[in-house]
Amino acid sequence: MTTGAGTLGTDTGTIRLDKWLWQARFFKSRTLASRLCAEGRVRIGGRIVDKAHHPVRSGDVLTFPQARTVRAVRIVALGTRRGPPAEARGLYADLLVAAATATAEATGATAATGATRESRDG
Repeated sequence: MTTGAGTLGTDTGTIRLDKWLWQARFFKSRTLASRLCAEGRVRIGGRIVDKAHHPVRSGDVLTFPQARTVRAVRIVALGTRRGPPAEARGLYADLLVAAATATAEATGATAATGATRESRDG
């Protein structure tokens, strides 16, 4: 699968974990991504990974800390370069955002805005 610029890798094959994390723009440098892997703070499919060179492929689910949150993402595509943020977002699907949206839709919850609260309060 490629885009017009040919920046997305094919869905077959593998890429190093640290390289993919860097290309997907989760970390500013590949060294930071490698360090996180070496500390055993990344999981692939629920299994702790402590090697930056661990291969990842399309469909793998990664869980790792980023700043003060925990990210859970599914790899959608393997990149061939570190492109702009819009291109990087095409490499993964954020599972926590998808789970929150699905939960809200299933329960029928909506975000209450100030106007909504005012109309309910009369």
